[in-house]
Order: sequence, then structure tokens, then C-alpha cells
Amino acid sequence: QVQVVESGGGLVQAGGSLRLSCTASGLTFDDYAMGWFRQAPGKERDWVSCIKWSGTSTRYADSVKGRFTISRDNAKNTLYLQMNSLKPEDTAMYYCAADPVAYCPREGYGYWGQGTQVTVSS
Repeated sequence: QVQVVESGGGLVQAGGSLRLSCTASGLTFDDYAMGWFRQAPGKERDWVSCIKWSGTSTRYADSVKGRFTISRDNAKNTLYLQMNSLKPEDTAMYYCAADPVAYCPREGYGYWGQGTQVTVSS
């Protein structure tokens, strides 16, 4: 059974940093592309970033480019999202997702975590 679990969310002041983690089990982690999504209250879930199975290719939404960094440690079955220069508009539930594709997709992920809340105060 595949399980995807996020951690690392919390409350931070604007301009601060957080690092989210996501561990996946029940799958061969390095066969999967991984992605981060977020959903603010009353809004649709948005794609944030993705990383190819090998870690050699990454993509970012324009809203986070230059501030967020996605990375993965295949030996630990763990995905990360380093978030710097946080803004109040980054406040959302952040979700990790996995999909067994060779590229870095923005949609169509098959496995999802339950999310971790990030709140940025002004």
C-alpha cells in the first residue's frame, strides 16, 4: 500500500523560511516523479513544483520561482521543499504527490498525501 506523508509545516513570519518534507512508502521511490501542490482556503489546488525521478530536472510555478527549491533524496525515499522569502500569499495546505512517470508533470498524479499547513503572517 502506497503511503505519502508530508511534514514540516507551521507558522512563520513573512520573509522567513520553512522546509517541507515528504516521505513515500510502498513504492519504488526512484521510479516516481514527485510534485508539490498547495491549496489556499476557498481556492483550487495549484501546482507548485515537480522533480523528475532522478532529480536532474525540476520545474516551478512562476509564483514561487527563485524562492522555493525542490529536491529529493532517493536513498531516504524523501522529497523536500525549501521555502524562502515566504509571503502571506504562500499560506495554504501543501500536498506532496507521486506518479510513476519519467518526466516532471504538472498534473495527473496518482498518489497524494494528506497535506501539511503553512501559515505566513504579515
